[in-house]
Amino acid sequence: MNTPSAMVYVVDDDAGVRKGMARLIASAGYGVETFETGRAYLQRPAADDPWPACMLLDVNMPDLNGLDLQRQLNEADSILPIIFLSGQADVPMSVRAMKEGAADFLTKPPEENVLLKVIGRAMDRAVSNAAFKAEMDSINRRIARLTPREHEVMQHVVAGRLNKQIADDLGTVLKTVKVHRGRIMKKMGVRTLADLVRCIAKVSSTVPRNG
Repeated sequence: MNTPSAMVYVVDDDAGVRKGMARLIASAGYGVETFETGRAYLQRPAADDPWPACMLLDVNMPDLNGLDLQRQLNEADSILPIIFLSGQADVPMSVRAMKEGAADFLTKPPEENVLLKVIGRAMDRAVSNAAFKAEMDSINRRIARLTPREHEVMQHVVAGRLNKQIADDLGTVLKTVKVHRGRIMKKMGVRTLADLVRCIAKVSSTVPRNG
């Protein structure tokens, strides 16, 4: 997906690497921004970040290394796919990066065609991540509209409890449970129990970290 709106962030303390990567990425039709350090990336204005986007991130940098930057982005619930670049093949490091959600791990200097293919896959992943996150945000907004009692009833409903069982468990009457159940379905925007269960199952999963 090399559209003008697709952005690649290059974070590397080597000026020559940044320049070479920027030239190659731009020639492939992507937008590109380069940063000398991870902290410089974190300090950039981010209000209007283009999307889809991905990051090429050097592992070994002074001050804030690539794995530390990845960890900070994970803690901020970032869905930006990260492609790690390392000057040497380091299996434990690459395994750690991939376990933490990296899109790929390449040894410097990567072959140009390989790098561009990896970037393309990362952009596709970025689009999927954004769609997934948007769906999760929508479901969570609907859940937030529920009253504490409705939320409690919903937990029983998705657990497969019958209305009478829920009424007994909560010490209320059957009619009240039916009213709560109807309001839950309306607020959640679903028509069937199966749809409700799917919604709750989705938000129980984890939004992809860095892709």
